[in-house]
Parts: sequence; structure tokens; C-alpha cells
Amino acid sequence: MDTTIAIDPNKEPTKKVHQTLLGAIGPRPIAFASTIDEQDRPNLSPYSFFNVFSANPPILIFSPARRVRDNTTKHTLENCKKVKEVVVNIVNYDIVQQMSLSSTEYEEGVNEFEKSGLTMIPSEKIKPFRVGESPVQFECLVKEIIALGNEGGAGNLIICEVVMMHVNASLLSPTGEINQQKIDQVARMGGNWYTRAKEGMFEVPKPLTTKGIGIDQLPENIKNSEVLTGNDLGMLGNVASLPSKEEILNFVDKNPDVIHKTSRLNTSEIHKFAQSFLICNEVEKALLLLMINQTEK
Repeated sequence: MDTTIAIDPNKEPTKKVHQTLLGAIGPRPIAFASTIDEQDRPNLSPYSFFNVFSANPPILIFSPARRVRDNTTKHTLENCKKVKEVVVNIVNYDIVQQMSLSSTEYEEGVNEFEKSGLTMIPSEKIKPFRVGESPVQFECLVKEIIALGNEGGAGNLIICEVVMMHVNASLLSPTGEINQQKIDQVARMGGNWYTRAKEGMFEVPKPLTTKGIGIDQLPENIKNSEVLTGNDLGMLGNVASLPSKEEILNFVDKNPDVIHKTSRLNTSEIHKFAQSFLICNEVEKALLLLMINQTEK
């Protein structure tokens, strides 16, 4: 029998307890929560303390925890206290990078839909917007909020009653059931790890502590690419700043082979070439390649 290590949560730092829980309990579904504040400003953020608990009435519960580092609360929690409505959007693989980017702790009032390049769709029964790219969206009324503590790491159970469901028609079988292969859900694990329901584990680097610039700050020709996917743009939008003209010229000087390969390519072909860097998680190199033409402006 393998040796076990006993961990008493009352004797360990909250950070260690938090990491152990997240590393051991998973995969966890993700509530991509859309709310609005009292000024009708949208907010969008993911939470992996989440699940469904009842069908009649349909009840979902997710928990925005108090931040471990400084005991502050999330904008989502504050919004749900004041405007008791929320859309819980389901996350599939196609939007996982954009979802991750939206978890960046932007200042109050910043629209994470714009930062993550996701589409705001009006709801039918509540005020918060739905994520247009999400395969399933649940419009919910907040029935109750239960604070589980007052210290950093304490959860806040947001008990939501579903009042309207929206399902992408392409996911449905002839009998009206959601095809589990087509929905292609992702779930959260410990550290940087996620799992794709039909394929297994993969890694998504956490958003920068310095705040990613967001997809909205990318040059138009990149943002409106016919080649780059939402996940590609999500990775590019997570950089701390756009490269300077000097950095781009330095990249050109140091990578003559890359410049030679791309010199006769059209825009779509260059974007595909940059995409190959993104597949290898070489985000900086991909962005520098995409921005070479910016030095001419």
C-alpha cells in the first residue's frame, strides 16, 4: 500500500488547501457566468465550483470564492447581489482560450465580452447577455446567495433557478437529446490543466497577472482574420502588450528563414503559418510574424 500524507486544513495555509482541493477534485464543469452591474455594464467570468442540483425546479449552483491572496470578492458576486440575474454559459473546446482570457482580473466596468472577443446576445427573460459562441446558455434568476465564510478562500454559493435554456440546434439528435460528442465540453482540473471530454487532458497557461491586452486591442487585420480561430485570438489577446516596431524589426533580422518562407505568401497563408506557432504555444513569435506589416505604417 502506498504511503499517504495527512493534511489538516486547519493547520495549513489556505493556498495549500486550495491547491490540494483543485488538484484532487476534478474534472469540474465550468460556469461561464454573465452578469450586469447596477449601471447595466456587462461582466463575464468563469467558475469551476459549479454543477446542476435539481431538474424540478431546474437549479444550478456556482461559487465565486473570496480571493485567497487579499480576501476581496469577485465582480460576479457583487453583481449577483445587486442584480439578481445571471446567464450560465457552457464552455466547449472552441472557446476555451477566450474563456481563460476573460478570467483576467480587469478593472470594474471593463467588458470581458470585448476583451475576449465573444459575442453578446440579448437574453429573453433577464438582463445579462448570453455568450453567442457558447453551445448551451441558461438564463437564471438568483434565488439565494449563501456565504460560507468571511476569510480568503471562502466560497459564496449562488443558487440559480433556470428560467430559459438555449441549445445550439446542431447539437441535437433526432430525438432531441444533446449529442455528447458534438457539444465537446471542457472541464477544469488543477494548475493549468483542463480536460476535453472526448479527448483528454490539455494545458492552458493562466492569464498574465499583468493583464492581457484583450482581443479588442489586436490590429484589425488580425482580429478579423478568416483563418485564426477564437482560441487563436484568445492566446494572442493574453499578451501583456503589442510588440514595438523595434521588436518586430529585430524579429525580422533574427529569423531570415521564417521571413523567406512567408515573403511570397498571401495574408491567409501567413495567418496559417502563424497558427502553426500557436499550436506549439509560441505566442510571441506568432504575434511578431502577424505584425510584420505593421512596421510599414
